[in-house]
Amino acid sequence: MTETPAPIEPEAIRVSGFKETETFDFEGPAGRIEAILNQPAQSTPARAAAVICHAHPLHGGMMHFKVIFRAAKALQSQGIASLRFNFRGVGRSEGSHDRGTGEQDDARAALSEMARRFPGLPLILGGFSFGAAMAVKVAATDDRVKAVVILGFPITRVDSTADLSGLRQPRLFVQGSDDEFGPGHAIRQMVAGLPEPRRLEVIEGADHFFTGRLDELQNAIQDWASTLPWESR
Repeated sequence: MTETPAPIEPEAIRVSGFKETETFDFEGPAGRIEAILNQPAQSTPARAAAVICHAHPLHGGMMHFKVIFRAAKALQSQGIASLRFNFRGVGRSEGSHDRGTGEQDDARAALSEMARRFPGLPLILGGFSFGAAMAVKVAATDDRVKAVVILGFPITRVDSTADLSGLRQPRLFVQGSDDEFGPGHAIRQMVAGLPEPRRLEVIEGADHFFTGRLDELQNAIQDWASTLPWESR
């Protein structure tokens, strides 16, 4: 898989020490984890906290990718503090790729970091491609996760989709109809057999990376988040 370039991050906005965009490190199971936090404006208290996981580390995946950036901005616009982080061995994050096992632990550590920073708020877990698969596995066993965002789920690249059947949290799936790792007909068939509550948005003509269709991806996430889906549990 070859990923598309990431957009340039905006400068942090500071209001009396407050940062809408903050870059920092936190401690993970393999050492330092590099992260970026996008918060709602200081005048808008966060109503939930999200962790978004990036695509496959061995194929160029990182927290700056366009899909991950757009997902975080969509959630931020709806009053949700959103954390992106680099899996172990990516960027400044310590450790090395662990074939999806240690990466699940990284996601759990990121959830713990958000729970520490935003105590009492509902936690949302999401991801793109490999990151979506990691989010599903963690959400299936972590009761802290109250909603799940699944972007570009790589149906043909995962060993099993059984973890999806175990999820009971509200879930949003966004997929391109021309996704080479899970086309529209395949994602529709898969999601149709899953328990409610779930929503599927198939963006017609979009590929795996939502090339040229990122606005539609962002709008789909914003619309779902505006309904406060975590409150339906």
